[in-house]
Amino acid sequence: MSGITQVTKTGPRSYVPASGTVVLGGQFVEGRANGRIGTAAAGSLKVLGVALSDAQSPEGLATGSATTVVNGHPTTNFAQLPTVTAVAYSGAEVPVTYSAAATFGDALVCTADGKVAPAGATPDARTIVGKCTEPAGVALGAVGLVRIA
Repeated sequence: MSGITQVTKTGPRSYVPASGTVVLGGQFVEGRANGRIGTAAAGSLKVLGVALSDAQSPEGLATGSATTVVNGHPTTNFAQLPTVTAVAYSGAEVPVTYSAAATFGDALVCTADGKVAPAGATPDARTIVGKCTEPAGVALGAVGLVRIA
């Protein structure tokens, strides 16, 4: 082989949410069919990283003629979510919501809705998504820093 083209040197990398999916910034995301992403499930083995912004699937876009009735008045939302989001990965440090309290240095796994919790004493190494890097630790339900694995 005479040479190759470098695809990515440092993150983030952009992805499109799966059909019918909305991804929120700060959620861990996983790979889905057709090269798309969705919110990471608990214990996911397909985690790609953390979404840096909100995004919806292209199929979820409303057309200019689509209206919603709000307080009895028809309205049209022209400020829709984008259909692509950047995903931070390996080595990036980002704020994420914790579904359980964690201390500085804890290994973390995904829980429901793309949140994280301490991995426990004997986790499956494939499910570790990062480490808690919040010096004071993080309380249940709070947002704290994670260094992505």
